[in-house]
Amino acid sequence: MTRRAAVIMAAGQGTRMKSPTPKVLHKVGGRAILDRVIDTVQASGCERIVVVVGNHSPGVRALVEARLGAAAVAVQDPPLGTAHAVLAAREALADFDGDVLVLNGDCPLLEAHHLEPLFELRTAGVDMAMLAFEPADPLLYGRVLRGADGHVLRIVEAKEATPEELAVRVCNAGMMVADRARMFGWLGQVTNDNAKGEYYLTDTVKIAVAEGGLVKASIAPENAVMGADTALQLSQAEAVFQQRRRAHFLAQGVQMLAPDTVHFSWDTQVAAAATIEQFVVFAPGVSVETGAVIRAFSHLEGAVVKAGALIGPYARLRPGAEIGEEAHIGNFVEVKKVKVGAGAKANHLSYLGDGTVGAKANLGAGTIFCNYDGFDKFETHVGEGAFVGSNSALVAPVTIGAGAYTGSGSVITRDVAPDALALERSTQVEKPGWAARFRAAKLAKKAKK
Repeated sequence: MTRRAAVIMAAGQGTRMKSPTPKVLHKVGGRAILDRVIDTVQASGCERIVVVVGNHSPGVRALVEARLGAAAVAVQDPPLGTAHAVLAAREALADFDGDVLVLNGDCPLLEAHHLEPLFELRTAGVDMAMLAFEPADPLLYGRVLRGADGHVLRIVEAKEATPEELAVRVCNAGMMVADRARMFGWLGQVTNDNAKGEYYLTDTVKIAVAEGGLVKASIAPENAVMGADTALQLSQAEAVFQQRRRAHFLAQGVQMLAPDTVHFSWDTQVAAAATIEQFVVFAPGVSVETGAVIRAFSHLEGAVVKAGALIGPYARLRPGAEIGEEAHIGNFVEVKKVKVGAGAKANHLSYLGDGTVGAKANLGAGTIFCNYDGFDKFETHVGEGAFVGSNSALVAPVTIGAGAYTGSGSVITRDVAPDALALERSTQVEKPGWAARFRAAKLAKKAKK
């Protein structure tokens, strides 16, 4: 198979997003758009990837270096158009022998199977394969002009198209594949003799055809190639992503009572026969095993939920939460960096931060792991079968031994031995008749006014 490389264009200013965050760093499904594009390119078999960035976006460069290394960065400065952007990657791929895929860095819904037809066209003998689509409203997209044999003749930008050309429904998606040497040879011939004074990548099609090259287009679904140039388009991309994920999990046997209200992340894992109720949000890093139930209005991030566990309603699992088999984390309970053992329960109004809860332990309503002193975090460990009374504050570092009890309302500051009872309460004082005398005095004072 011909070797594959990719050039991702990510140097755009993204001004229409009206955000200080570069366009390609905005997220869909909890993952940066550029990360998603890199994922897609890697899944398509590209062994070399070069990302073209601008000096105005150090955050984009940092992402590329973190994922692919400094050698994967090419800088376009100043920005003079899409052809100019791809040419910035020429040196980085000078020693590469194979096909080069050129694509935009702002297509969050693009997947590898949308790109594979381009490589198949190359294998079939096409000199340049390009991706096109048929939008519901072509607007200002460049039109793909084809001959009677179906081969592409050229691409005309909307601003420079005749009325007849604007009537063409097939539009350019901005992605193409060709042999590396020929691709950069065509790019080197592009001029900026156009309305915007820019070097258009699309002009390579006309140049290739003029040299006798065969160019053919593969038609992709519109949402596969949609960009995210504005906040509205970003929200539309998110909606499509969520629809895809919901359909995926329903097909896998996940039970959802109101799927349109459930929000997934790109890496959410939910096993068959798990149940997800209404208005549940999965932030990145969540795994839910079979038979678990995530009840309504819960928020999970960086958490593992084992088989048969019950979460919520109104629960919050934060990074590092690991909920054991058949364990219960109930309403208004927050868990952060705590491993909860099988069958353990924290059913009401509690905060569990940093530590462990042993199997079949029971944490009463209002239990708090006091894990932070303003500077450092400390751990609380509750042993197997322990019973923590309601409204208990466990001041870390502290350990409650297996089978031990703490009395309700206690502030536990020292370790509790296994099977012991720990109480920490002030002596209750009762003053007979005080309430009646208090009310009578207040009413008498009010009557005199």
